[in-house]
Amino acid sequence: MPSSAEVSAPADAAWTFEAIGVPWSIEAPGGIPVEARAAVDRRIARFDRDWSRFRDDSLVARIAAAPGSWPLPRDAAPLLGLYEQLYALTGGRLSPLVGASLERLGYDAAYRLEPSGPPLAAPVWEDALTLVRSADGDLRLDAVAPVTLDVGAAGKGLLVDLVGELLLEHGVADPVVDASGDLRAWGGTGIRVALQNPANASKAIGVVELAEGRALCASALDRRRWGEGLHHIVDAVTGRPVDEGVIGTFAVADSALVADGAATALFLADPHAIGDRLGVEWVRMFANGSIESSADWKGELFR
Repeated sequence: MPSSAEVSAPADAAWTFEAIGVPWSIEAPGGIPVEARAAVDRRIARFDRDWSRFRDDSLVARIAAAPGSWPLPRDAAPLLGLYEQLYALTGGRLSPLVGASLERLGYDAAYRLEPSGPPLAAPVWEDALTLVRSADGDLRLDAVAPVTLDVGAAGKGLLVDLVGELLLEHGVADPVVDASGDLRAWGGTGIRVALQNPANASKAIGVVELAEGRALCASALDRRRWGEGLHHIVDAVTGRPVDEGVIGTFAVADSALVADGAATALFLADPHAIGDRLGVEWVRMFANGSIESSADWKGELFR
């Protein structure tokens, strides 16, 4: 989380901090006032308290401890609504129920980074839980057994959206929010962004210009890797990390939530179906160096 020293930094400075396990950078031409930074600090803390599976006082930890009926925060509706779509698009391979699968592989709260047994498939969504929506938009999760949620495939993108919208509410003009691969720009004439080569971080495979309000999210197998064949993108059907030739993906959408979820799904299903269903422009890079993209990709690619 941002330190008190960072929160009190001058309003005209670009703001960098660590949050939810990754570096963040926020820039705005007119600066970011102290009050806006404090509000962002509180919002990120609340999101982490709700959705982190790495802390024992989170909502996710309570759901993992016992079956029952759990009221969810307001941001659950768009987040889990997208997961429902991604679950269907990938034939159940992308699921928020992979928390125990990741823990089995060693990516747990203690960061053991050593598998504790054979891969563990995630529970089938329809068997494990039901989402109940109220007339006013509230969401409740009914779990028949303890289940460990992990929203890492799309949660950071949602938080980028929430932070940017909060900055706008506090009068911050044209902010650009970058959470280590999940980026969205509000206002202005857009920004030009390089696509980092997942096989060589010192190089780019292309560039794309983000129009006002658009988001770019990237995912790569080397982002969270802790051993041979062990990384954070897990097939929920098998419990195994994916290994199908794709090493990096990029997705552009109208929200960072959708772009983030799509970037993960691009490892697991037909990219054309994902792009068409979610309204996403996309790029995939393979281990052999080849690149493919959607027909509507508007950026430049160095093939």
